[in-house]
Amino acid sequence: MLLTARLSGLPLYPCLGFRFFSQIYTRPAFLAPTGYRSSEMPKETKSSPLSALFGVIKPSGPTSMSLVNDIKKLVANSPLFVEESKLKAKASKTTRKNKHGRDAVKIGQGGTLDPLADGVLVVGVGKGTKKLSDFLDCVKEYRTTCLLGCETDTYDSEGKQVRVAPWRHVTREQVEKALEQFRGEIDQVPPIFSALKMDGKPLYDYARNGIPLPRPIEKRKVTVHELELIEWKGDDHSFRWPEKKFTKEEQEAMEKALKSVDDTVSVKDEPEADAPSEGVPTAFVLRMKVSGGTYVRSIVHDLAHALGSAGHVVTLTRARQGRFALEPSEEGDRACVPWDVFEKALKDEGEADADGRKEWEREVLDKLEVVT
Repeated sequence: MLLTARLSGLPLYPCLGFRFFSQIYTRPAFLAPTGYRSSEMPKETKSSPLSALFGVIKPSGPTSMSLVNDIKKLVANSPLFVEESKLKAKASKTTRKNKHGRDAVKIGQGGTLDPLADGVLVVGVGKGTKKLSDFLDCVKEYRTTCLLGCETDTYDSEGKQVRVAPWRHVTREQVEKALEQFRGEIDQVPPIFSALKMDGKPLYDYARNGIPLPRPIEKRKVTVHELELIEWKGDDHSFRWPEKKFTKEEQEAMEKALKSVDDTVSVKDEPEADAPSEGVPTAFVLRMKVSGGTYVRSIVHDLAHALGSAGHVVTLTRARQGRFALEPSEEGDRACVPWDVFEKALKDEGEADADGRKEWEREVLDKLEVVT
């Protein structure tokens, strides 16, 4: 049996389509979160410092936390989010810790994105950090590109080859037909190369270090509300399989971890007998709307298996996280701040306008949601 994984997730707590009013928003109890004010751009700053939520458009490459840490350098020195007295006190100190304001403001993110992924990253400041857990369980929308013919240990292009399989037989019609079995409530098993913890240790630690799993990875119920094929690239693309392969030691470590719960598992990177050795493998793009805790990588991995092939994720975009969206389309949706706004400010915040606001502050004010 080759290294495989079925499908994972958490129960759904919808947080889409919220409608906001000029006063504190009231809503049915099942549509938590609560406690938000209308996020119209504040007309006065007497209520500063603000506690807020806002969406950031993460680029592919950096980690989510590295972006949050960079944003904190700006937020911690902004009168929008820090009391003026604290800013003055901090200005009189010269320690590096105080320079970056690490004690001046709380900041966090509501659901990390892998370095490969881009798209919506919800950031909370001040009391907004207490609302971030609501975004772990809310409905999310993704767009992802699947590349057939090669399976990796991480289920994406950042990993190493596990298996090369046939792919020429797969047609658009077959993909559309196979998608039917992945809609609705499904069972999903997280990838062993994931941050999900078992007995306090991330699963990837077991795999990398050859530590036997205490028990099989449990299946989880997740809900795939929408799943569709939106683009058939065929061989008209520039994606290629990763060249990285397992060393003998890495292969033995992973097999040791997996065989502790399934002695039929084997890890190999040799091509299957009928796998093509030449040609550009097929790629296609999926759009899905899923419950919190769903592993998009696992859906792509399992779909490829259902097609009699292998596959992995080469692009992944989170288009929506709750009401924060790349393309707001529903009442109450929130647009997100492009990362380059913060990147530019980190190099040079520029001059303040007549209201005393820097460019990045105006962008955030225009899109934030005040939390009381």
